[in-house]
Amino acid sequence: MTKNVVNNDELGENHIATSAQNPVRKDAFDLTDEQKIEAIKKDVESILTTLGMDLTDDSLKGTPNRVAKMFVKEIFGGLNPNKKPSSSTFQNNYKYGEMLVEKNITVYSTCEHHLLPIVGRAHVAYISNGTVVGLSKMNRIVDYFAKRPQVQERLTMQIVQELQRVLNTENVACVIDAKHLCVNSRGIRDIESSTVTSEFGGKFKDEITKREFLDYIRLETSF
Repeated sequence: MTKNVVNNDELGENHIATSAQNPVRKDAFDLTDEQKIEAIKKDVESILTTLGMDLTDDSLKGTPNRVAKMFVKEIFGGLNPNKKPSSSTFQNNYKYGEMLVEKNITVYSTCEHHLLPIVGRAHVAYISNGTVVGLSKMNRIVDYFAKRPQVQERLTMQIVQELQRVLNTENVACVIDAKHLCVNSRGIRDIESSTVTSEFGGKFKDEITKREFLDYIRLETSF
């Protein structure tokens, strides 16, 4: 039998994740943020110079430093475990036993195959097992895991797994609907398509509960 061999380009074009965890080296945090910025700054200078850009131009001279700071402090800041949001929980003293849904959470992430933006919405829900978490913490968890070179399937799983850990319950679900600029702006350049991923845990695997969650997502929200 002939074994199919997939090269690295094919792997990236098909947006296949190789691990449920982000592939981070053991020495990823040996350098300080400032050291990383200096190193990345030189690399960006090299890329732009190789492309033929004139870095003495007033518009470009600050670009390497801006890009390096953006990588370390902003769009890839979620790689640093020290930036993981604290998620204090509280006893569900009012005994709310129904589903809680936080929908339309803005997702800004970066595709790990082409380092282009992923932009969309996350919808997250849980059913309390005795504890609850502040609403803003759900947004912060989404933002933390999104701020990495990512694959959408992995991001969806990580959000659910973290909330399951924080809330000590399997009853967590997440759906993400997002546009990938590596599809929309290059390659096939299909500006209309979006990617939908989902992860359902505990009671959300039940078809009736799953349907209730999906119906909530479709509700019009207006004020």
